[in-house]
Amino acid sequence: MGWSYAAIAIALFFAMNIGASGTAASMGAAYGSGAVRNKRLAMGLVAIAALLGAVLGGGEVVKTISGGIIPSNLMIVETVVIVLASATLTLFGANLLGVPLSTSEVTVGSIVGVGLAYQSLYLQSLLVIVTFWLIIPVVAFFGAYAIGKLIHRINVRYPDLQKKGTNTERWLRWLLVGCGVYEAFSAGMNNVANAVGPLVGAGLMNTDSGIWIGGAAVAVGCLALGGKVLETNGKKITSLSLLQGSAVSATGGTLVIVASLFGIPVPLTQATTCAILGVGTAENGFKLWQKGIIKQIIMVWIVSPVSSLAVSFAFVHVFLRSDLYMLAALISVFVATLGFIGLIRLIRRENSSINDQGGGI
Repeated sequence: MGWSYAAIAIALFFAMNIGASGTAASMGAAYGSGAVRNKRLAMGLVAIAALLGAVLGGGEVVKTISGGIIPSNLMIVETVVIVLASATLTLFGANLLGVPLSTSEVTVGSIVGVGLAYQSLYLQSLLVIVTFWLIIPVVAFFGAYAIGKLIHRINVRYPDLQKKGTNTERWLRWLLVGCGVYEAFSAGMNNVANAVGPLVGAGLMNTDSGIWIGGAAVAVGCLALGGKVLETNGKKITSLSLLQGSAVSATGGTLVIVASLFGIPVPLTQATTCAILGVGTAENGFKLWQKGIIKQIIMVWIVSPVSSLAVSFAFVHVFLRSDLYMLAALISVFVATLGFIGLIRLIRRENSSINDQGGGI
């Protein structure tokens, strides 16, 4: 019984962190462009839309998370606790740093870690999911890039279209807010399953009750934890016009809804951020990619699923198998990796210092 309570508690905390990330992904464009200036209002709109998305369309992704990646007989209460704890630790750390992170990646990574520990995975299903992960950001970038070029031409031809105080500008603000709500709805369809899917797989609740409970927790997370991530996605990447922001939200939301209908957990944050990069690149060129925040986000995207995989793999061996030898091996690999990275940085600094001083051959 204690494991069951722990699983539910971790799932609710995880759902709250999903709400924080979903806030940035869904309303970052509207907030960054100034269509919604009040941060609390932006997060409140996301909370309502995400709950509706979960209740009305989240069932298919729940099926995938609950039993489509590893055999259902592995989805016992103990492994569910490990999956949720591993994913939550990774996501919570990213939220504290203010970095938008894909909840789908950390959740799937955690489930795969359990599957590797028990040497049992549905590789074909996993390959389909990873393929979607690779395709959706690319489609989002190039789709938004094309729309961004069209918007640029429209702005050149009609320079007063988005001029403040005009009737057209007010309508464009409503359009952008509507697109943000639309994307938040897609976030609810896809991301709530990451928290409640493992609980459904373990039989701790059915799909309907899980979606309602998870959706409510996501809504609370939007309001309580979403502010810092909202600033990152909305202000620090690029400044968006009203039309550009609408393009970003519409592109990301549509791609995620399509994936949700097929039951595929996909990285909403990646779709949105790549759409932001697409319209920003169409307007300003590739100099936007030189910003440090972009490099930071890409690094987190790469590291997050691998990190949650390693954590869940280690937790299985430590807490369920009491295999301290495996723990020692994983710690050794971790320390060696950190040391290797530090050594590379040290060598680069020394080489840079030699070049600056005119040394070397």
